[in-house]
Amino acid sequence: MKKFSQWVSSIAEAGREFLPRRNRQDKKQTLSSLCHELCTSKGEAMGTAIAHEVVKAYQALNDTEQLEFFNMLYREFSPEPKQILECAEAFKQNTTMETYRALYHAVEAPRHRLFSRINMAPKGTATLIKMRLQLLSLLDKQPHLAGIDYDLKHLMISWFNRGFLTLEKISWRTPAQTLEKLIAYEAVHEMSGWDDLRRRLADDRRCFAFFHPALDDEPLIFVEVALVKGMAGNVQELLADPDTDDVAAANGNGNGNGHHSEFDTAIFYSISNCQEGLRGISFGNFLIKQVVLELRSEFPQLKQFATLSPIPGFRRWLKQEIDNPESPLLEGEEREHLQLLDTPNWHDDPTCCELLQPLLTRLCAHYLYTAKKGQKPLDPVARFHLGNGARIARLNWLGDTSANGLRQSCGLLVNYGYELKHVEENHEAFVNEGQINIAPEFQKLLK
Repeated sequence: MKKFSQWVSSIAEAGREFLPRRNRQDKKQTLSSLCHELCTSKGEAMGTAIAHEVVKAYQALNDTEQLEFFNMLYREFSPEPKQILECAEAFKQNTTMETYRALYHAVEAPRHRLFSRINMAPKGTATLIKMRLQLLSLLDKQPHLAGIDYDLKHLMISWFNRGFLTLEKISWRTPAQTLEKLIAYEAVHEMSGWDDLRRRLADDRRCFAFFHPALDDEPLIFVEVALVKGMAGNVQELLADPDTDDVAAANGNGNGNGHHSEFDTAIFYSISNCQEGLRGISFGNFLIKQVVLELRSEFPQLKQFATLSPIPGFRRWLKQEIDNPESPLLEGEEREHLQLLDTPNWHDDPTCCELLQPLLTRLCAHYLYTAKKGQKPLDPVARFHLGNGARIARLNWLGDTSANGLRQSCGLLVNYGYELKHVEENHEAFVNEGQINIAPEFQKLLK
């Protein structure tokens, strides 16, 4: 991957010899004029060198100057409505390739060309990702900039399609620079340092990541996998160090640590997107399906592929139901029981758990299966896996008793099962009809 960035840098360096003379004549050249010049330059070396100057100039901007830059893009690099209407009328009157081409170019924002040219520069792709991240943070208060985000996202979907991505297995032999990024980017189950990472790269674990050639050793997304016997239901057991923790060790309770021949299940327990500037561009569906192929090749005996997933929206949804006196899901006594959730360390109290377990598992099953955002599940993780063709397999009581697990889902975790022969069928039913496939064990919770 570094060869690609080195090649781009060599082109930029070749064009730099043309820049000093021009800059001496115009030392006050603005970022705006650089952008306009970049859009009109024809030579590859010169264009790449100017793109490099744009990247350096943008990276030097403070927050106020970044907003000014985005407003400049809005004013000076938006499509011209009058030209669009004229070209549309010409196309309507005379439908030819020439009028179609004119309409196409009129509709396409000039900033499309600008972003594509910036992408030619060394670090250009990374700069555009950071640019979009900064832009996303402004949209609530600057909604007129949404068109710029639309254009950037449209281009990035093309630049980061599956054909350009490489899947790499992460191991203890992976360069330390990349391993450090895995620790930093872990978004589901935080790693406290190198010891945690070493456990997650142990012999009964696998980690895979997608990379893009323009980003060197910067991962886009990575998935952590545990090889276990039977379905895993508790993430603390799954992450436990087998040398210091004797909880359910290697006895078929789904926490791994066994011999390769004993593994029959692959558990995807953490999927982390690494680039916030690529928000809304999905890699996870490709990643899971390709990792399944890799694991089946390495371990033909694997019979099950499933996740051990968080339920990030459950506690928030539950609060809304509690606050709604008309909620048909709760009766008076149940509301009283739910007040136990405010008791410190309630999950360590057998009496509290006895009262809460049947109630919370029923409500959580209802949340996952019936709570909607439009036509799709309200829970974002459910939307992702069900859209990939998984089914809801099982709810796990106190599957995550970390502070975050208790805060977001009352400690509940869910297994989404990937039954390979039904994945495409489930995907089509979900996308076209909103149908959710569920296992019989989960079905019982809905009654």
